[in-house]
Amino acid sequence: MLSRFLIALAALLALATPAQATRIKDLGAFQSVRPNQLVGYGIVVGLAGTGDDNLEYATQGMNGVASRFGLTLPPGVNPALKNAAAVMITAELPAFARPGQRLDITVSAMGRARSLRGGTLIMSPLRGADNQIYAMAQGNLAVGGLGVSAQDGSQVSVNVPSSGRIPGGATVERAVETGFADAPRLTFNLAESDFTTAQRIAQAINSEVGQPIARAVDGVSVAIEVAPGAEIRTALMSRIENIEVEPADAPARVIVNARTGTVVINGAVRIRPAAVSHGRLTVAVREDPRASQPRPLSRGQTVVVPNSEIEVTEDRTRMFNFAPGASLSEIVRAVNAIGAAPSDLVAILEALKQAGALRAELIIL
Repeated sequence: MLSRFLIALAALLALATPAQATRIKDLGAFQSVRPNQLVGYGIVVGLAGTGDDNLEYATQGMNGVASRFGLTLPPGVNPALKNAAAVMITAELPAFARPGQRLDITVSAMGRARSLRGGTLIMSPLRGADNQIYAMAQGNLAVGGLGVSAQDGSQVSVNVPSSGRIPGGATVERAVETGFADAPRLTFNLAESDFTTAQRIAQAINSEVGQPIARAVDGVSVAIEVAPGAEIRTALMSRIENIEVEPADAPARVIVNARTGTVVINGAVRIRPAAVSHGRLTVAVREDPRASQPRPLSRGQTVVVPNSEIEVTEDRTRMFNFAPGASLSEIVRAVNAIGAAPSDLVAILEALKQAGALRAELIIL
């Protein structure tokens, strides 16, 4: 399996064309133009006996909901018994969202509720990191999971019935100030730090605009000088994000997932001169107990005599040599020649790294 994967990977890289140009919008994002996380606490009602069973904060929440309408529940009454659940609500507020826009929300049970299927979320505020209310949530839940329990205690669950979504379940009540129109300058941030790519983006912007308005500040940020004003900056950003740039080659990396045995080697990996020999040691223990019979009329007893055989074998493997600057295809051919398993390949790569022959970053997940 590993050999097939490595052969296929090497073939793809061998046929790969030189690095293709990529739009600037696919390499990162403008600073401050980002979503914001919202969170809230609420109560889901209308459950068919699958809610929180006498959970204290669910009871308090129901009392709070009832008090909004001037209803005072008698002492000792538990309105949260089985038919309601305390939940946490999460949502993502997009950049430039305006009051009245709708947001999708996720609702998850906090306590012992078995299922939220068929429930309705009571109007709840959603707050940002500054503890200000930015949206209000309410609606009927769509739950993809299913949970069934019997009287004898047996239960069957499909997916996660204690969590659901409400498409368009929240309404934006306040916009987030981004400072987009009045900031001293625009800043474009790369998703991955690379000085060469940052410099190429700045050069491409200056070439497109015809003026030296962009400069690479560091390996992540590109500062763009532009006059204030939302309309001017919107037009410029639309023009910039569609400029095509050829990103710099990625650093040489070998990624190893120790849990699944997956090994990924990118095309920039090179090997210095090295010789590798990898052997396999097999130990086999066989037990063949035998019965020992006493002589006739000796009044002896039959006993079992242990009989063990231990066999140690070592596969004979050939030593292979890496030439200077060996490429990915040469590494694949050498590894396949000895029939290395995933664990063997990891051991070989680690040994090459320790020997200073592997010119790549070895990352083990």
